[in-house]
Amino acid sequence: MIHKKIKIRTKGSSDNAYLVTYFLDSSDEIPAPPRPCVILCPGGGYAFTSDREAEPVAMRFLAQGIHVVILRYSVAPAVFPTALLELGLAVKYVRSVSYENFIDPDRIVTMGFSAGGHLAASYGNFWRTKQVAELLGLFPSDMNTSSITAMSRTEREAFSEVLRPNAQILGYPVITSGRFAHRGSFDNLLGENATDVQLERLSLENTVNENTPPTFIWHTQEDDAVPVENSLMFVSALQEAHIKTEFHMFPKGPHGLSLADATTSASPRLIEPNAAVWIDMAVRFVKNL
Repeated sequence: MIHKKIKIRTKGSSDNAYLVTYFLDSSDEIPAPPRPCVILCPGGGYAFTSDREAEPVAMRFLAQGIHVVILRYSVAPAVFPTALLELGLAVKYVRSVSYENFIDPDRIVTMGFSAGGHLAASYGNFWRTKQVAELLGLFPSDMNTSSITAMSRTEREAFSEVLRPNAQILGYPVITSGRFAHRGSFDNLLGENATDVQLERLSLENTVNENTPPTFIWHTQEDDAVPVENSLMFVSALQEAHIKTEFHMFPKGPHGLSLADATTSASPRLIEPNAAVWIDMAVRFVKNL
């Protein structure tokens, strides 16, 4: 396994923002085909990144022949769009090292739980915007705004394509800033100077578009921290935009289940066998891309 810890930096990044790679190696005995890669964003309300939603989940994907990168993104007091740009850098990095690490560059999947799900879904909606491409240096440093505008659509797409997520997996994601919002996540994401315009834009059911990637999403009906309406609203928007979607709503289980078994919690409250099947479904989703 190619296991590295890589610092990640953009404007506003905290000192402890980094990537951890879990790239399955190849050998003469077990030659590796190009494999999918999941870029995993743990949850934590944009206040921290959860260990429960990081390495234990990565191990399940690795056991099924899927590479994983864990993004420990910047959290409060860092504010939007810092974490979003860090995820963009992660996608860019994985695609840039795909050849030497046996990664299929057409099966790079972003993934997140809870607030990490909001981050992944934000990136899914915004990755192809001009602002993201410019902030991540996808255009030559000597190219001014007028030059970018003068580029053909094909030229602009060639620059931004390196940032494409080929699919996304969302576990009990924070989506809406409206009635069913997880307020703490938005407070941490936007800081004390949040505006109504920002809140509206980051209510992600409002910004699904034709560039939003195919989506796997799961939630529990009993979630009282991030109500299932977050996922229902997002799925409705995906359907309206004709985005390929696989959605699972499990009747039982609180927020923060992670793998929903004893691997990620010794508490019976966070062990829900009926919901624990989500990981097998997600593996199948990735392999079928």
